[in-house]
Amino acid sequence: MPRGTTLAFIALPLLALSLAYYAQSSSSLLGPAPHLGTGLQLSLVLSGLIGYVQAAVQAPFGFKTVEQPAQAVIDTDECDYAREPRPRFSRKIIAVGDIHGDIGNAERILQMAGVVDENNDWSGNVDVFVQTGDIIDRGDDTIELFNWMEDLREQALAVNGIVLSILGNHEYMNAIGDWRYVLESEKKTFEPRESRLQAVTTGWLADAWAENYTTAARLPLHGLLGPPNTDYPAPDGSAFARANAGPLSHAAFSFVHGGLAPTYPNLQPFPSAINNLGSSLLHRLRERKPQPQPHPPSSYPGLPAGTTREEARLYGGDGPLWYRGWADEDEKKMCRMVDEVLEKTGTRRMVMGHTPQFDSIAARCDGRVLIIDTGISHAYGGALSALSIEYTLEPVKGGGWKEQEIVKALYADNDDELLAVSTRDLEDLW
Repeated sequence: MPRGTTLAFIALPLLALSLAYYAQSSSSLLGPAPHLGTGLQLSLVLSGLIGYVQAAVQAPFGFKTVEQPAQAVIDTDECDYAREPRPRFSRKIIAVGDIHGDIGNAERILQMAGVVDENNDWSGNVDVFVQTGDIIDRGDDTIELFNWMEDLREQALAVNGIVLSILGNHEYMNAIGDWRYVLESEKKTFEPRESRLQAVTTGWLADAWAENYTTAARLPLHGLLGPPNTDYPAPDGSAFARANAGPLSHAAFSFVHGGLAPTYPNLQPFPSAINNLGSSLLHRLRERKPQPQPHPPSSYPGLPAGTTREEARLYGGDGPLWYRGWADEDEKKMCRMVDEVLEKTGTRRMVMGHTPQFDSIAARCDGRVLIIDTGISHAYGGALSALSIEYTLEPVKGGGWKEQEIVKALYADNDDELLAVSTRDLEDLW
């Protein structure tokens, strides 16, 4: 066999192996084969192997090696991570509470928080935007607000952003037929006026709630734990089961409208146990024939026939739509129970709206409970606010990781307020 053919026969598989490793190193979220424990040294060895194999293959055919310019030398004394191939990960999250029919204040807040630009389009400056429900009622801008949320959802998706939308008790109230907080002026924005009932029961609004809204959300801070609403505990066979059982297992926030009561029985798996009940209840409401006329002026229709005990509990006083204990009960008493709820839901902090604080976002239990409804609608006249969460996970020279969460309250008319800072040193991510 000719020498060139022999070299090619031996070298080509090695070249393929080297290139495969190189491709994995470039695309991996954590750098070169972190699950194999490899690092810069092996990367350099394999990079050299690529060059050797290329030369061996090219030599018999008379190919000339193109001379490459010298690479810049990094002063490792000036950069702790210069020789560290593992990338730094960051995620910025903005959450806003009850909007209640006020698009003007909502636009002002989202611009202030960097979620949207001056044209009220997705800015690309945040990774995730969460709205914790009660967009509807007490104001006139129902149609504009929900259409805007859908526009932002599409715009964010186009640039790998995320919009998470939570249903509040007022969305459920409208679907049930409890219209006590619907303004007459808001009803007139629907044409014809009678189309409002169809919209919130079987029409375009009901469709959006069923497809793009949930009753609860679990937002992992790092992609290793899975996309938003990955369950905790992760089911057997899940691609994210290992990470959700490791050092990062609770690196996530929960978002609901009212709160996750310690007494509520359906906290696991979180959030699907809650969201499945919400979906089934909304389906029952859509299937009523005929749809009841709203209250007032008609009598209160109540939950539909066939509603299960668990569905009724979801809409009950200690369910995630109506619970106010984290905001109203004695803080020392509640803080003794917070860790149990966080443990069950695979989270470090819980975020909720529903109970207006008016002056500022409330951080209770050392920032593990965050209440973000500040009455931003003109119906209340509260503080225009948003919650900011900045998460980073960066490699430490020589091994390990440093993890940090910075939680702030942002205000349109006041200075920002630092609510919580948490730093953790991790030996490994698995």
